[in-house]
Amino acid sequence: MSQQWKAVCHVADIPVLGARVVKRAGGHDVAIFRNGEDKVFALLDRCPHKGGPLSQGIVFGEHVACPLHNWSIGLDSGCANAPDEGCTPKFSVKVEDGKVFLDVAELNSVAIEVKAA
Repeated sequence: MSQQWKAVCHVADIPVLGARVVKRAGGHDVAIFRNGEDKVFALLDRCPHKGGPLSQGIVFGEHVACPLHNWSIGLDSGCANAPDEGCTPKFSVKVEDGKVFLDVAELNSVAIEVKAA
């Protein structure tokens, strides 16, 4: 299946070491992150632990710390660092001419699972 890319913002719209939230029709928001090396990542804006808004966390290296319980989530994988367990869905990202693109099929197909306790 070929990818259909959708422009969602400009790289300059994402603060360095921060995030920008993209609304997803009929689903949870997507957080677009930018680290100190200007790498861009996209994760569902929900921590796999208790559903905290990852977009409000602190970005360090290629990780984000969840603002609720300080879980460290890998921006490239969406998975929590040990000893914590769980993953949040990640999205393919393409950057061209300063614009950030997400794969439309991925945006429409990601299921939501969050640990209960």
